[in-house]
Amino acid sequence: MIRVLLVDDQPLIRSGFRALLDLEDDIQVVAEAADGQEALRLVKEHLPDVALIDIQMPVMNGIEATRCIAEDPALAGVHVVMLTNYGMDEYIFQALRAGATGFLVKDILPEDFLHAVRVAARGDALLAPAVTRKLIDRYVTQPPPARAADGLAELTNREREAVVLAARGLSNHEIADRLVISPLTAKTHINRAMAKLHARDRAQLVVLAYESGLITPPARP
Repeated sequence: MIRVLLVDDQPLIRSGFRALLDLEDDIQVVAEAADGQEALRLVKEHLPDVALIDIQMPVMNGIEATRCIAEDPALAGVHVVMLTNYGMDEYIFQALRAGATGFLVKDILPEDFLHAVRVAARGDALLAPAVTRKLIDRYVTQPPPARAADGLAELTNREREAVVLAARGLSNHEIADRLVISPLTAKTHINRAMAKLHARDRAQLVVLAYESGLITPPARP
């Protein structure tokens, strides 16, 4: 059973997401919160698998709440997915660095939303296509800040290749096809790279890949 916490200051948004989730046999909404501070209390109380958190909220915003969750070892199993609108690039970068697993835009299709919750519960990075395009565009147009990544030299050649492909948005199955290996081996390479680079999850691994210089954004045509 996937345990979900809904965090949004708009009751209508929470109600809509809850109505979808309540129809699924493998998903349970354990609690709802209207701000980041309340979310932190409920995360510690319920230990959900996935916390769907709005970025802009009163009392404590979603980015700060995400940072607090990511920095607490007792909450390592909680995967934060930010709820966002288009055109919020600066928040996207802040939240990824704070420890968010990924993002969903609020006008996502119901079936895609449910799939996303299940993906996040597995610990895989989750970036909606529109947000992914904005993320890559940001890296293309603005040089990323220098950031040393401890453990970069420890990566094997295969692990480096897998990380580079992950940073370009490929899934484990696509990485496996590209490297002519099994999906399980591709996942193993990614997991080992995350451990060596001290990345909380796949989204953090992608950020580190760009900011450490392991991968260079493609030149704008």
